[in-house]
Amino acid sequence: MTNELLKKIDGYRDFIIDIQTKMTACPAITPHIEGGKGESAKAKVILDFLKKMKFDEIKVVEVKDAKSPTGVRPNIIAKYYGKNRQKTLWVMAHMDVVPPGDLSMWKTDPYKVVVKGDKIYGRGCEDNQQGLVSGLLVAKALMESNVRPPVNYALLLNADEEMGSDFGIISLLKKHKNLFGKQDGFIVPDGGNPQGTMIEIAEKNMIWLKITTTGKQAHASTPNNGNNAFVAASHLIVELRNLYKKFNKKNNLFADINHSVFEPTKREANVPNVNTIPGSDVFYMDCRVLPCYTNKQVIAEIAKTAKGIEKKFGVKIKIEELICESSKPTDKNAPMVKLIAKAVKEVYHNKPQVQGVGGGTVAAFLRNGGFPAVVFSKLDETMHGPNEYSSIKNTIGDAKVFAKVVMNLK
Repeated sequence: MTNELLKKIDGYRDFIIDIQTKMTACPAITPHIEGGKGESAKAKVILDFLKKMKFDEIKVVEVKDAKSPTGVRPNIIAKYYGKNRQKTLWVMAHMDVVPPGDLSMWKTDPYKVVVKGDKIYGRGCEDNQQGLVSGLLVAKALMESNVRPPVNYALLLNADEEMGSDFGIISLLKKHKNLFGKQDGFIVPDGGNPQGTMIEIAEKNMIWLKITTTGKQAHASTPNNGNNAFVAASHLIVELRNLYKKFNKKNNLFADINHSVFEPTKREANVPNVNTIPGSDVFYMDCRVLPCYTNKQVIAEIAKTAKGIEKKFGVKIKIEELICESSKPTDKNAPMVKLIAKAVKEVYHNKPQVQGVGGGTVAAFLRNGGFPAVVFSKLDETMHGPNEYSSIKNTIGDAKVFAKVVMNLK
């Protein structure tokens, strides 16, 4: 039966191009960016496709957002019942996209699909419409074959992934958690690599800090009349390099960088002229911390170091947490993880690797909510750049992976 589904999926090229074309024509940019109109128009296009299919449940959960032209941000749930209705395999994708950026760098109109062989060009085609379409192809194949899988198969199409998910999965987990069952599992096709070998089950903790150092402004010719905040902050930055020594454990699950990362990044302008000693300095830290440490431990060490600089230079240092997130890993021995690895190997004839990543994904919210989530997709990684495209072969291949998983999930 599974082989029949895979053959069905092979024949969906025209469907893929059709839905990609119609979705791309609706720029689902967050209304929290000037000119952005949100996901409502795109959600309507998607719902038109879903309503022509044989889903047993279709629901739209609208989250209020005063900045949206419609006043809400839509999240779509479409479920096709399996033999066991107490358990559901969810494929979770997002509808929103990032702005196109510099249009002069695009060879095509970012909102008008252009198909060249295997590639479909347009903003959002890979991020995250490829994953969305892969999920939809499985449902289409099941329905057209009159097959009920062992468990429910469902699509969860969210708003607001690109700007933090407050109007998407975060709101659903807070206010509508009854939508999900304790036995449910999630595939998030919003991260991967061109080889299709990365099966992501864990993320590093993420801390973003704003650090403000306050001294005393003065003329540069009389530094004794001031207290150079820039100098004190620079010493603090150097001292914070010791975080690498303090939190030095390694974890090879995180294959690319197997240790914690603590980097100063953005620095705000202080004084506009050369001959003034700055009385204030602001810089930012981006910390990606292995889950064996807590964010509280890291922030406490940073605060301790800052106290030492305050005492040494006679300045005041304020530390603000912009982001402070951590996520539980998905058990690498979970049945769904093993099924995905097996399906990936069979479809792509590669050697999939279960691993963790340093970047953050929406899977973290699911894991913290108690749900096993796996991030997988075969991506050419053109997202967020000019001339973004999706691969039709990858779209079909990922759909086959999802089909194998749902047909073998007990």
